[in-house]
Order: sequence, then C-alpha cells, then structure tokens
Amino acid sequence: MNSKLSIRDGNADELARLGQLLVKVYAALPGFPKPDEQPGYYDMLAHIARFNEKPGARVLVALSESNELVGGVVYFSDMAQYGSGGTATAVKKASGIRLLGVDPDYRGKGAGKALTLACIELARQSGHAEVVLHTTKAMQSAWAMYERLGFVRSEDLDFSQQELAVYGFRLLLGDNPAR
Repeated sequence: MNSKLSIRDGNADELARLGQLLVKVYAALPGFPKPDEQPGYYDMLAHIARFNEKPGARVLVALSESNELVGGVVYFSDMAQYGSGGTATAVKKASGIRLLGVDPDYRGKGAGKALTLACIELARQSGHAEVVLHTTKAMQSAWAMYERLGFVRSEDLDFSQQELAVYGFRLLLGDNPAR
C-alpha cells in the first residue's frame, strides 16, 4: 500500500477530518489519558490545523490512492515551536515530529512509516543534524516503527505530561539513510 500513498500538506477540509481522526485514535489507546482527563491535549488534536500558524510547522496528511485520509503528522523545522515539555524545544539544528496518527483500518500498511520518512526528508532538506520525537508506552506500534527507522531513546528529552511518562527519541541524520 505504501507506494500508493501520497504525502503532502493538508488542506483545511483534510485537517478538520485529521483532527477528528487523531482524537479517535489517541482516545482509543490503552493506558493513554482520555479526553476528560486531558481536555487541552484533545482540543489541540481536534484543532491540528492551528499548527500551520506556527513558523516552520507543517501538518502533513497521508492519502490513499482513492484520496481517502489515512493519517497525518506535524513536522517542525523550528524546535522552538515544537511545544512539548522537557528540553526538546532547546535542541538546535534539529527538526521535530509530533502527533502522528493513522486510521486503524490502515495500520500496518506503511502510512506511519511514509509520514515519518517524509518528515525525515524535510529535516534533511533543512540541513538539520537530527530529528526529535516523543512517544509513550501506550504507542507501542509507533515506538517499534521509530526504532526500526533508526531512532534511539534519548532520556535527556523525557518528561511527564501530568501523570503520563513521555519518552524522547532522536535520529541522527548524517549518513543514516533512515530506510
């Protein structure tokens, strides 16, 4: 399926649908806080298009061959705009990836990987030395995918979001083809 996906900046309609998809996906994660526990976080997901207002941020969507919304991610070329807890916003010469989500009907078919690789390519084009992201224990399939792509745990980027442990990862670019 991966070869039939298109990854690009989302339009207003797609981003509204992506916000709804992300709320559904994140609320269904076992062990992840629910909307009533972290309403601000879910408001951020629902209004994912707001990230396009931040300098250097882009909300990318994955579309199927039939133009169906499959998933999305937020790419940051300026870590000062990354907006997480911890020290990630101070990392220099780095790009960031946040809020990756894939429709459950499309999981395991390459959409998450394609979105991540698109962000890695944007980081390379920006001349950045690394890509930073965060994930949680509830996101085991994404965690495993990031490790397969060459991301390594970076404990200096860990933080807690209320009661939730959030784990930092880095991918050093250089010669790593990340494929």
